Amino acid sequence: MIYILLSVFCSVTVAVFLKLGKRYNISIIQAVTINYLTALGLCLVFFKPSISSEISSSPWHIYIGLAILLPSIFLVLAASVKHIGIVKTDIAQRLSLFIPILAAYFIFGESFNIYKIIGLLVGFTAIILTLARKSKKEDNQRSWLLPIVVFLGFGIIDILFKQIALYKAIPYTTSLFVVFCLSFLVALIITIYMLVSGMAKLQLVNIACGFLLGIFNFGNILFYLKAHQALPKNPSTVFAAMNLGVIMVGSLVGILVFKERVNKLNYVGIALALVAIVLIKISQDAF
Repeated sequence: MIYILLSVFCSVTVAVFLKLGKRYNISIIQAVTINYLTALGLCLVFFKPSISSEISSSPWHIYIGLAILLPSIFLVLAASVKHIGIVKTDIAQRLSLFIPILAAYFIFGESFNIYKIIGLLVGFTAIILTLARKSKKEDNQRSWLLPIVVFLGFGIIDILFKQIALYKAIPYTTSLFVVFCLSFLVALIITIYMLVSGMAKLQLVNIACGFLLGIFNFGNILFYLKAHQALPKNPSTVFAAMNLGVIMVGSLVGILVFKERVNKLNYVGIALALVAIVLIKISQDAF
């Protein structure tokens, strides 16, 4: 359970860093670039990936897709945390798990039981209620668009990572290392373009923030994998505890620390998000 708690802590801390980025004028793209460089170094230290000749036969189309999506969605995630807060963004990110579940049914032919169907319906209702708020037209459009992109983006990323996990010829940690390498290169190209074009300036605070972001971002992955290793016979327990933990802790931090506005419908949405994840856990145990 300690690994799950550490993974939850790291995940919420990443959201907190992104929230503070606005206050301290952090260049998110520069921080994201250093984040992947840091994660790359930590991946070498902790996972010791083996780059063999088999890497040439790896699913490069998936690697490249992830390399483009990861930095891009990270930027959208930062914008979502900045404009609508940690609470709603975390829930959109966590409920993105429904996309690979739907893909499992429609693409891979997986069977659904009643718990999973109810869980999906409750989950989508939770998204609508969590994002509901009265605001100006422009703000209302942004309050829906950003978390929806987070929801879709992380769902697609999850599907791609699951496909990598099914590719047994290459160890998962090696694939993760390659994805970090490519993601760093994509983020670096964007950063260099912005620096050369004069759209941004290189600042030490961005490097420092990116370094810390990389530590906690990698820590989230590391402790999540260790939790699965510690509880190999209970993957759904890890899955449910992780997602429930992030929603609860993220909501508390957003409401109590950053004083984010949450109305009655949003509270109902948060409660339904927790119910939806519990139902998904039950549906997995039922099989």
